[in-house]
Amino acid sequence: MIRVLFNKKGGVGKSSLTVNLAAIAAKQGLKTLVLDLDTQCNTSAYLSAQPGTDIAELFEQTITFHIRRRPAEEFCQPTAFENLHILPGSARLAELESELHSRHKIYKLREALSSLSEHYDRIFIDTAPALNFYSLSALIGADSCLIPIDCDDFSRQGLYSLYQQIAEIREDHNANLKVEGIIANQFMQQAKLPRQIIDELLEEGYPVLPVPLAQSVKMRESHQAKTPLVSMAPKHKLTQSLLELHQHLEEQAAKKA
Repeated sequence: MIRVLFNKKGGVGKSSLTVNLAAIAAKQGLKTLVLDLDTQCNTSAYLSAQPGTDIAELFEQTITFHIRRRPAEEFCQPTAFENLHILPGSARLAELESELHSRHKIYKLREALSSLSEHYDRIFIDTAPALNFYSLSALIGADSCLIPIDCDDFSRQGLYSLYQQIAEIREDHNANLKVEGIIANQFMQQAKLPRQIIDELLEEGYPVLPVPLAQSVKMRESHQAKTPLVSMAPKHKLTQSLLELHQHLEEQAAKKA
């Protein structure tokens, strides 16, 4: 199962959710890979990725023909957490993007993900807040897309156009791609507007997942500690919500298998 977390709006918690959902999968015994496609590399920093091979080198070898091409799994590295590996991000992705695009390498990540799926039970992909070459590559190679949103009107309007673009990607590049769900992140339970927006999206037929994730300083503490919540604070309310969300996603996927 390959899941990509994507939204063109920044600050919605893609990196945090990528790491924490992946850490839960790993904790439950699934061999899990996190792939960092954002040039900010927040996911790599969160999991304390070590200097060495990274995602830029994996892409670079697709446009360099005088070297032996290494299999994708050789670019992955273990983290401090059992069953959890990472293919680290790189700021050099920005330098490579135009050449990869001009040389029509948009399907190369799908090839790599197909190979990596033979080694990992779950793959979670973090993306930049833009529909660029790399996020498009991820959507072409993924089984499903998770869309984190802030519960405000800007997020809702952005969601409408995002859905249209995903539909086009499905039609042109990846007929099997599905939107697995919309995650209401940093949800303010006591405020009226977030609940109103979620209710309206549900009425319009959008697949908002039934587990909203509350705002919590504990997530920021987790970033600073470089430790996912399931390991740092397993009994915390937000951790329990993440566990419930992960369970829902796994049950939903099993029903559709």
